[in-house]
Amino acid sequence: MNKDAQMRATINQKLIETGERERLKELLRAKLIECGWKDQLKAHCKDVIKEKGLEHVTVDDLVAEITPKGRTLVPDSVKKELLQRIRTFLAQHASL
Repeated sequence: MNKDAQMRATINQKLIETGERERLKELLRAKLIECGWKDQLKAHCKDVIKEKGLEHVTVDDLVAEITPKGRTLVPDSVKKELLQRIRTFLAQHASL
């Protein structure tokens, strides 16, 4: 495991141990619902299913199709807020 991967694993472990990871996930969920992301992605799923036909779409196909769109639809403000919270967490736990 390279140094970067080790650091990520250490940070992730600390986020889990402190419960911060779960709080960040809940914040993300709430922000995505608030900004309409969930509804936009749901509409995109329906469009993909209509286009390909229900009998020709698997869950894996649908996930592969909507994942890139889902990532681009996340507002920059949500990404920035999450990043800021992670930076604050890291600053408070500088012994990582």
